[in-house]
Amino acid sequence: MFPVETVKVGDVVLDVAVASTPEQRNQGLRGVDELDGYDGMVFVFEQARDATFEMGDTLIPLDIWWFDADGVLVGSTEMQPCEDVVCVGYGSPGEIGWALETPQGEWEFAPGDVLTMP
Repeated sequence: MFPVETVKVGDVVLDVAVASTPEQRNQGLRGVDELDGYDGMVFVFEQARDATFEMGDTLIPLDIWWFDADGVLVGSTEMQPCEDVVCVGYGSPGEIGWALETPQGEWEFAPGDVLTMP
């Protein structure tokens, strides 16, 4: 079970599940076919780092939004579900402090938007 928090990206307020431990980040949205009232999942890293996400056992297409250590949006990637044994990895555009996954096409954020969390 993931804690749910309210975050802001620019002026948009989102309720998101929070993955802040290695186990939670590894689980992510695997096996989830609907978000049950929340807007996505935010992945929190203890320190900025390059990150790669894959969509193995993930059932819904997602957008991933990459935020640097200061919470500034530095890029995004569309990710597709994968049923193969080996799935493509989606790499961050550099070191990140946070990543936000949302259902594909549901939100539009602009580079430079800032993610804030409580």
